[in-house]
Amino acid sequence: MSEPTTRPFTAASFNQYLAEHKLMGTRCPTCGATYLPPRAICPACHGDALEWVELSGRGKLAAFTSIYVGPSAMVAEGYDRNNPYVSGIVETEEGAKISARIVGVDAKRPDVAWIGAPLTVTFLDRGEGEAKSTVLAFAAS
Repeated sequence: MSEPTTRPFTAASFNQYLAEHKLMGTRCPTCGATYLPPRAICPACHGDALEWVELSGRGKLAAFTSIYVGPSAMVAEGYDRNNPYVSGIVETEEGAKISARIVGVDAKRPDVAWIGAPLTVTFLDRGEGEAKSTVLAFAAS
């Protein structure tokens, strides 16, 4: 699923891929490690020849929390003490881990049995025009 590109390994490039509904990470051709979010230097072998790679979008839930008091942006979307949301750490099939929204679960009834549950990437588009942004999320599959 590799996609050769010359985009820099920055948060802006990662967010641009999210807006295109692509889950992109970086892979080190020297040691094979995959990173999400992307990195310009491999923490494992210190190689600097990393490349963009499109990830499968499948993974499993490694950890999670229900959030009842969130940041302003989440409050503006209607999340609060009466309507919590779930955030978690997802381990992708490729081995990379990332923090993301978890959708399709009941935030008011968290269950430790969710750990290890299969997840699939989804992209949440917010706003319109110049204010449009895309949030990374994973859904229970």
